[in-house]
Amino acid sequence: MDLIDGIEWRVSDGLTPYRQALAEMGARSAAIRAGTAPELAWLVEHPPLFTAGTSADPVELFNPQGFDVVEAGRGGRYTYHGPGQRVGYVMLDLEARGRDIRHFVHCLEGWMIAALADLDVEARRECGRIGIWTGSGPTEAKIGAIGVRVKRWVTLHGFSINVAPDLSHFSGIVPCGIEEFGVTSLNALGRVAKMADLDRALRATFRDFLGNLARDANHP
Repeated sequence: MDLIDGIEWRVSDGLTPYRQALAEMGARSAAIRAGTAPELAWLVEHPPLFTAGTSADPVELFNPQGFDVVEAGRGGRYTYHGPGQRVGYVMLDLEARGRDIRHFVHCLEGWMIAALADLDVEARRECGRIGIWTGSGPTEAKIGAIGVRVKRWVTLHGFSINVAPDLSHFSGIVPCGIEEFGVTSLNALGRVAKMADLDRALRATFRDFLGNLARDANHP
């Protein structure tokens, strides 16, 4: 088992079926709460599908393209997952980390931004918009999405970052309910980066994420 500060770090090869990931997350979060398994940061890729969050509006799914549509149980609206997109599932015990969900999401965003900066991509939060953004004016687009759930103070789900997915697949939905802006990827931005490069960047910035989560738990 690969551990970082007592947290299991796992990278799955190939494509992990989404429903399998849901089942594994549910079982692992229960084990974390029971104290029988360590916390987990789990990096996966999925076959093409759309997932619906608890705020999903059916009118925003207008072209399923034959893909599965799965109710995810996380917050947020519709999003796409597929090959070429890194999905990070983060299962942490917030009971031991401040019990502040907004702060956790803020730190998760910061981790994504730091990892992208490590790959020379300037990304940022945007007030009033979900996700991580890059570019300006006509080139402004979302490169990462966030959707979380907290059960008995253990976090589930997490984030996605687009490395080189088929961006046309996003045209089947209004991604995260935001239709004014497009979606981009490292590949579309001209960055020569593979999934392993992003994984390395995420791992290199993981301890800073944990430090921010602990240091500012009471003052986000």
